[in-house]
Amino acid sequence: MKAQHERHENSILKSENDKLRAENNRYKEALSNASCPNCGGPATLGEMSFDEQHLRIENARLRDEIDRISAIAAKYVGKPMNSFSSSHLSPHLPSRSSIDFGGGQQPGGFVGEMYGAAAAAASDLLRSVAGPTEADKPMIVELAVAAMEELVRMAQAGEPLWVPDHQGNSAGEMLNEEEYLRSFPRGIGPKPLGLRSEASRESAVVIMNHVNLVEILMDVNQWSSVFCGIVSRAMTLEVLSTGVAGNYNGALQVMTAEFQVPSPLVPTRENYFVRYCKQQSDGTWAVVDVSLDSLRPSPLSKNRRRPSGCLIQELPNGYSKVMWVEHIEVDDSSVHNIYRPLVHSGLAFGAKRWVATLDRQCERLASSMAMNIPAGDLCVMTGPEGRKSMLKLAERMVMSFCTGVGASTAHAWTTLSPSGTDDVRVMTRKSMDDPGRPPGIVLSAATSFWISVPPKRVFDFLRDENHRSEWDILSNGGQVQEIAHIANGRDPGNCVSLLRVNSTNSSQSNMLILQESSVDATGSYVIYAPVDIAAMNIVLSGGDPDYVALLPSGFAILPDGPTEAAAAFNPGEGIVDDVGSGGTLLTVAFQILVDSVPTAKLSLGSVATVNSLIKCTVERIKEAVAGKTA
Repeated sequence: MKAQHERHENSILKSENDKLRAENNRYKEALSNASCPNCGGPATLGEMSFDEQHLRIENARLRDEIDRISAIAAKYVGKPMNSFSSSHLSPHLPSRSSIDFGGGQQPGGFVGEMYGAAAAAASDLLRSVAGPTEADKPMIVELAVAAMEELVRMAQAGEPLWVPDHQGNSAGEMLNEEEYLRSFPRGIGPKPLGLRSEASRESAVVIMNHVNLVEILMDVNQWSSVFCGIVSRAMTLEVLSTGVAGNYNGALQVMTAEFQVPSPLVPTRENYFVRYCKQQSDGTWAVVDVSLDSLRPSPLSKNRRRPSGCLIQELPNGYSKVMWVEHIEVDDSSVHNIYRPLVHSGLAFGAKRWVATLDRQCERLASSMAMNIPAGDLCVMTGPEGRKSMLKLAERMVMSFCTGVGASTAHAWTTLSPSGTDDVRVMTRKSMDDPGRPPGIVLSAATSFWISVPPKRVFDFLRDENHRSEWDILSNGGQVQEIAHIANGRDPGNCVSLLRVNSTNSSQSNMLILQESSVDATGSYVIYAPVDIAAMNIVLSGGDPDYVALLPSGFAILPDGPTEAAAAFNPGEGIVDDVGSGGTLLTVAFQILVDSVPTAKLSLGSVATVNSLIKCTVERIKEAVAGKTA
């Protein structure tokens, strides 16, 4: 039996030996027939160029990274996506710092203010964007890793990838598309027919540490709050990885978002993308977005996001250097003529606007946390609790204004008498069971128009309480006095004010006006809302501002294009070049409670009243600003 057992083992080993010998012969034959991929000649074993060694090392590193992320994602990809409960739609990421931007998440997981039927329609629209399937997830991971590599190279590269721009681009440089295709042959494929490329790059030093900046970008609530002027709606569909070591290094999440310009004349841009965060070997953090439309091509898609995002470098004393890259392909044929120079310049959706908004919000947050406020004018607020409550109330007012003034698909705008250049668009929303908004039917009206006055002059005129009676019809010609003031930025125009109207009308004697004015490198806002005296007394003493009812109105002030170049620009004749004339694109928006009964039908008289109100305000502004200019 022993001899039989040994003979059986010998036969098995002999068979395996024959297999190995045959395989060895195949390898020898393959090596003898190897040829050089460049010249086609015979290859010499043992020779390898430095570039080839570098590429092999880089490929091995990328494979290791894909394997590591896949292993992390494997813990999460097993979750079924059949039912979109709030736990699936809302961000899975816990707060890792004490930053509070006051951004509330709406029921259903989407961020942004919506009401009634509009909220239901928006919720249905976002929920219709299904999360990734099991088969898609490995491709998403690989796409995210490639996008991260592309973003880092795009942010750090110079010529010939980025070349000087002499056509009025706001960043002063433009992307060489031929060089881009040579440098990055991988990715989401060639540009679809009919789409226009927008690529821009911008950097700035901001007053916030890198840890908090990364958290803002990876938390959909904070991201939407900080960039409320750009992000009208956003949702996290699924978190594939929450990161490792207690931070966001390696975090990967599938998202959908809608980006806007504060005007109903510029269509919003909706994107379905993956966001990936990674700490680089030198300690720099990078956050990249890339569209997932290539997984599910749709003929209705009008834009897509090539690798875009930012690099965040830690600096001393709590500062950070941010390098932002935006690379979009979009069909902007629906943009109104007067806004095309602004959109084409990159000031509307480009990197300069993202960086300017981030810098302004970091400055705003730093000023709100300041404790040593010098006692200057009598109206300057120095109490920390009152300052904090008033700034929080002003922040909610700004967010409400920004989410209700754009052309978001959540809003059903109706154009009144579309015959002139100053078309007024209105929509109605029902406000119910919200302590921060008066109950009833809210009528919103907005119009955008061009005026041949520089944006700074328009901003200074509208924010000055001494000129308010010249355009504010509701003040009834009464004198306006500033009774409280909080500076929240380096520019004197960045402040929150509490105004009192000394009106002859006794019915308005118990009302105050809360106003915030804000300006950055790409635009400015003047936003205000009437508030009750009793409620404001509670806020000024440090009380909870969430229960103060607000219906904000105001102005969004944008340049009509890059201001470095001057050219003939006549919006009335529809002559559009990609340069501006130094004029202003002004959006005026009102919100008015037209009925305190939520179930009542809106009367045509209310619509006509608001239409007359906004048109009269526009005429007053044009006359007053033209007079100041003269």
